[in-house]
Amino acid sequence: MTRVSFVEAGGKIHAVDVESGISAMEAAVRNNVPGIDGDCGGAAACATCHVHVDPSWIGKTGPAREGMEKDMLEFAEDVQETSRLACQIKLTSDLDGLILRLPEKQH
Repeated sequence: MTRVSFVEAGGKIHAVDVESGISAMEAAVRNNVPGIDGDCGGAAACATCHVHVDPSWIGKTGPAREGMEKDMLEFAEDVQETSRLACQIKLTSDLDGLILRLPEKQH
């Protein structure tokens, strides 16, 4: 199991325990985390799962990848250096304890 904490813009934390191998977006949607819609189902074709990776974790998740992920982030609000699409973060035991912060708006 991998624990991921999704932190809303207002500070409320949604800590979820999920099986490894799914995306952070899937973990959020399956656990009804508000603010993560995942409208495209994980195809990196929208930006409704935009998150800010906590700076202490960006070394393990890596930055946004060139191509579709970076292109989609251009449509997101409040993009930062640690911005990622949650659908592109595959959860593994190495990411146990991951902290993802949600932007104030997704659209």
